[in-house]
Order: sequence, then structure tokens, then C-alpha cells
Amino acid sequence: MTHLPRRALLALPALLPGLAAAQAQPTPAQPAWPNRPLRLIVPFPGGSTPDLAARLVAAHFTQALGQPCVVDNRAGGGGTIGTEAIARATDDHTIGVSIGGPATTARAINPALGYDPALDLIPISQLVRQPMVFSVHPSVPARSLAELVAYARANPGKLNYASVGAGTAGHLAMAEFAARHGLDMAHIPFRSVPQSVTELVAGRVQVMAAVTGAVLPQVREGTVRALGISSEARFALAPEIPTLTEQNEGAAMWTWVGLFAPKDIPNARLARLAAEAGRALAAPEAKRALTAAGFDVVGSGPVEFTTLLGAEIERWVPLIRRLGIRPES
Repeated sequence: MTHLPRRALLALPALLPGLAAAQAQPTPAQPAWPNRPLRLIVPFPGGSTPDLAARLVAAHFTQALGQPCVVDNRAGGGGTIGTEAIARATDDHTIGVSIGGPATTARAINPALGYDPALDLIPISQLVRQPMVFSVHPSVPARSLAELVAYARANPGKLNYASVGAGTAGHLAMAEFAARHGLDMAHIPFRSVPQSVTELVAGRVQVMAAVTGAVLPQVREGTVRALGISSEARFALAPEIPTLTEQNEGAAMWTWVGLFAPKDIPNARLARLAAEAGRALAAPEAKRALTAAGFDVVGSGPVEFTTLLGAEIERWVPLIRRLGIRPES
């Protein structure tokens, strides 16, 4: 049985065309798998954005694969606890979703991490993505990113920013922003996006880079003020929010939710799961639900997803090393 570890895919581009061709061919029937319920691990609580995407895919897998696909929420550690559970699974019936930090840069932040994302996880599909909204509590007298910089410089140490853990997309985006402008802002990590947004609304933290689905309702209610969005162009669900690039604040960035398997997944099974994930996301009802929740639906295959992961590692690991970001950061 032949397997393609992710590091091989990243290091040997010559393998990619072959895998792409394999994806394009009909997958042979595999009646022996799954032969019992599948477990789909989500490294965040129920109701979180990864959980929403995971449950939609799990419902499709239950119908398409002929066995129940049960979602197992394993929150904590900024997503690393659940992601490690995916990587360490040996029961042949566990897959899971994860996000940027735990699935790409976590090892750079914590060399003692119990898994290596590049060795122990196999990318199946980038399911969905969302831009981040750079937001502040209304008590902060800033209506643009330039005004936020000016206020933070005039009030060093007064502002805190929230994230769901060291090395997650929201943390790295804010750390890069603060470092670019030499700002003194403390990082306050929380267990989940809903908890961090609640703290932002309450004013116990003042700044956050949060995914659109988590913060746009609060922006519309006026309990949070949006200063910029990280997509390349203005986002369809919030066209009034200027992009970061419009404000000369660096390159676009997206958060995402991806489907992964442990490293020993056979290639045929990998292709089968990727194809079914794509079918789940292509359903009109699924697209409507995900778009309404602030997602951009992707449904890429293993090749494209592997390329994305490599690009994210190249972008963020130098920043992590330069700033000395660690789990306690």
C-alpha cells in the first residue's frame, strides 16, 4: 500500500501532476471501507466556524459513504489538541478539520508539539475560507487602520487584542500589524471565536482580527466597529468595509477550514474523500448556507490544498521566528 506524505508533496513537485491525474479518474469502488462509523474531529467547540463546515460535510459523508460520520469536538490549545488527535488516530476511520495555525505553523511556535503538521497530516481538501475583519470596540476612537495606529501609539499598553490562540490566523495577523507599526498591544488568547468576540463586545479586549462570519453581525448591530477587511477586493457581504490593501496595510490574507487525514491514508481513499467533500460543497443548499455564514466556498483537492499550505508556511514561519512567538505569547 503506497502513501504520499505531505512533506514529499511539498518537496517534490514532480509528484503533483500524477496525483492531479489520479483525482480526475473515477475512483474504484471500495466496499470494504468504511465498514463502521467515521469520526470527524473538530478542534473547536460546537457552533464555531470550523464546526459549521465540518457538520455539513459530515452529513454528506453519512449519505455518500454508507456509514454514520460523527462529529467529535476536541477544543483547546488554539486548535492543536484536536488537530493532534487527528494526526495520532490509528483506527483507520478518523478524519478531521483544522485551520491554518494548527495545520501549518504550530511546530514553529512549539517545537515540543506532539505532532508535526508536515509529517503527520495529509491534506484532503480546503473546504471554505473567510477573510478577517480588523475590528475594534466602539470605545476606541478609530475609524480606519491609520487612526488605530495613531491611537495605539499615543496610548502604549492600553489596548489588548484577542485571538483563539498563539499562532492562529487572528493572532498572526494582529502580531504582524503591531510589529509593522511598532505598537505596544497585549495579546489575549481565548478558547474559541465566540468567546473572544463576546469579550470584544464587552470591551474587555479592544481589538481583534476575526473571521467575517463571527463578527459581521456585531458590526451591523453597532457593538463592534470594522476598520478593514483582509480580502483582495471588497467582500460581497460587507462592501462598505475597505480592504487592508486600500489602506496600504499589506497583502491579503484568508482564514480557512480544511479537511485532513492521518498520514497513513491510502491514496485511493484520499481521492475518494476529496471528491465527496467537493460534492458536499457543490450542493446548492450547502453553498447558500455557507455563503450566508460568511464563507467563500472552495472545495479544492489535495494538490491545490498542499500548495496553499506550503505558501502559508513560507509567509508566516519567518514572522513567528522574527517575533519569537511561543505558545504563551
